[in-house]
Amino acid sequence: MKNIPVYDDVIAAARRIEGHAYRTPVMTSRTADEMIGAKLFFKCENYQRMGAFKFRGAFNALSQFSGEQRRNGVVTYSSGNHAQAISLAARILNIPATIIMPFDAPAVKVAATEGYGGKIVFYDRYTGDREQISRELSEKQGLTLIPPYDHPHVIAGQGTAAKELFEEVGELDALFVCLGGGGLLSGSALVARHFSPECEIYGVEPEAGNDAQQSFRQGKIVHIDTPKTIADGAQTRHLGQYTFDIIRKNVDDIFTVSDEELVDAMRFYAERMKMVVEPTGCLSFAAVRQMSTQLQGQRVGIIVSGGNVDIERYCTLLSKQPKT
Repeated sequence: MKNIPVYDDVIAAARRIEGHAYRTPVMTSRTADEMIGAKLFFKCENYQRMGAFKFRGAFNALSQFSGEQRRNGVVTYSSGNHAQAISLAARILNIPATIIMPFDAPAVKVAATEGYGGKIVFYDRYTGDREQISRELSEKQGLTLIPPYDHPHVIAGQGTAAKELFEEVGELDALFVCLGGGGLLSGSALVARHFSPECEIYGVEPEAGNDAQQSFRQGKIVHIDTPKTIADGAQTRHLGQYTFDIIRKNVDDIFTVSDEELVDAMRFYAERMKMVVEPTGCLSFAAVRQMSTQLQGQRVGIIVSGGNVDIERYCTLLSKQPKT
């Protein structure tokens, strides 16, 4: 495997996306600090362009296309956030974009992807193979495939979120990162090891889809069926070659949380921090709430990965009675 990204690639990505990606806010909450017994720093990628961290990696990847690649176009597959990110970055760079999306992708993500100019090809996530569909389109139409996480330029771009966090708040004792295919966690790990070598780095995925946890503990990439979870951005079936390599070398552990815990975290964000956060974006904070006894007195970074959620679904989830 060639070109495994390193921290210098994150620095280069930060230069490329400057002026295009937002430098998102780092927020704090006295209520959250008191609840956990630690000092928490929330890196709010729900305020990024198109509503999620994915824009960083997409723009970094597409901005490095050759003239021929730009003319022919890009293809990718995504349940929503990477789809929107590629579509928006492609529009800015005047590149045709084709997106493979599941039929049951959130309507708000489908509408945004189309609004940014992406051409959508739908498939069934439980019976179809999105990677195979993308490869076939790439070969037939001469499109460049940019996968949602297992690509050096994507990983480096995603790492810029953590770079901004550390630049703003300094060293941390622990960093919690939402985990699907591992692009955000991989990029964040490269950055954390540079800025804060002793920082404990944790990935968090839904317990219904703990392929990364299994892979981390078995020392090999584990494949699972598409998990059924409200965290649609983390319904991945396996890590990638690049992401697995970086995670197993740099990450301290991988935790899982239940859908119920995700809803509780969504409710906290809405009620106490006045933020709309999608279920996948709640993975990191849900794990921090789980681990409060181990985090006493620490400085803890929490990457909030995105805020793209259908309003009707959001209201339905929050209307459920909270845990007692």
